[in-house]
Amino acid sequence: MDPHLLRTYVTVARLASFSAAARELGYTQSAVSQHIAALEQDLGTDLLTRRPVAPTPAGERLLEHAGPLLLRLEAARADVVRRAAAPEHGLTLATTPTALGPRTVAALPRAGVTLRVLAREEVPEAVAAGRADLGLVDGLAAPSDPLRLPDVAPLTTYGVGEEPVCVLLPDTHPLAGRPGLRLGDLAHARWLDAPDAGLPLAQLRAAAGGSGFRPALRYEGTDVRVLTALAAAGHGLTLLPRTAATGVPGAVAVPLAQPRVVHRVELVCLGTPGGPAARLAEVLLDGGAGAGTPA
Repeated sequence: MDPHLLRTYVTVARLASFSAAARELGYTQSAVSQHIAALEQDLGTDLLTRRPVAPTPAGERLLEHAGPLLLRLEAARADVVRRAAAPEHGLTLATTPTALGPRTVAALPRAGVTLRVLAREEVPEAVAAGRADLGLVDGLAAPSDPLRLPDVAPLTTYGVGEEPVCVLLPDTHPLAGRPGLRLGDLAHARWLDAPDAGLPLAQLRAAAGGSGFRPALRYEGTDVRVLTALAAAGHGLTLLPRTAATGVPGAVAVPLAQPRVVHRVELVCLGTPGGPAARLAEVLLDGGAGAGTPA
């Protein structure tokens, strides 16, 4: 399939409009229509209904493949350009909010750093597409187990840290005085749904057996301070790494006793990093939690 046609199709499907896709891509509406028709002819099936504009069942299936395919093309281009270009003097680090711990902050170069705080699924994509030199992702895992990351490109991951996790409660909560809590006992409590700032509820469900953990409030942001303030005010519970949960005014961090899981941070890179990225990676890997594995 022609990647230009595929990119046009993804844009039309996302915007649900031929004219809006034409404006975004810088094409005429006629050109967009021709791209879609050519792709449908190539595949021998309709991909979009026209009124309203929406993917057909075959088009939905193509969308499942299109994102990873286009991202791998970006990753290939970024990797070749990076190897051919002169060494960069700066460093761009993409990270999730709770993956950026004190050790990483202390290890950052004193100048030339661009720090991008992104949603979890966006960090591997940024590294694959060359928009970041390194990435840091985090999540719940059994001790020493690698995280399950999306297959977006031939990335390599390294475990660089693990720490206990805590449930953040208002200091007036009935469970605030407990020495430890079992996640399964909290399945029907009020929870904060903050997938980009805290540990996602889907990971809690998986760790506890796959049910419960319905959100009382959803926070669509990346500021951990907002999330902890919401928890302290009683809007819902949240699970955080110990360093992020400790010392929050009006709240108590109670360790998670069961199941036996940790907050794991992994370094993500494409190929072998060089320059400032290589030096930062070396510091983070010194005493890290595991060897490199393909993502």
